[in-house]
Amino acid sequence: MSFKMICMFFLGLHLFYVGQARSQEVSAYVGSRVCAECHEEEYNNFVSYSKKARSWEHIQRLASKLTAEELRGCYECHTTGYGKGGFISYEKTPQLSDVGCETCHGPGKKHVESGGEPDLIKGKISQDECSSCHNERRVKAFNFKPLIYGGVH
Repeated sequence: MSFKMICMFFLGLHLFYVGQARSQEVSAYVGSRVCAECHEEEYNNFVSYSKKARSWEHIQRLASKLTAEELRGCYECHTTGYGKGGFISYEKTPQLSDVGCETCHGPGKKHVESGGEPDLIKGKISQDECSSCHNERRVKAFNFKPLIYGGVH
């Protein structure tokens, strides 16, 4: 076996174990159903009135027509915490597959573990914070009309 092949073997082994360790890391995201335990009215309003609460269905309708890169672009705004330690895939993190409470309010694990300490979650959200997804580029690309808070609270 050549030196190059040995190096490639160990690099592959290293990447495998790093990937295993990362997939076993505990996420700071808990999912909206956990939020519902204390915030039942807000949760019920969200799942009843917001299209975002069913955003995974929208992704699935288009998925077969998209490249992997385009699909990842969808995940950024249509799942909870993608690329930030939240949504990984539907198989691994189904509780984060839709836009949920933590998309706007931030990861909720510390808030939940503290018994609801208000300083450990974003309470009031300004419209400026919505601009990572609701921006001029996306509005023109998808011809949607953003609603402030989408009838959620």
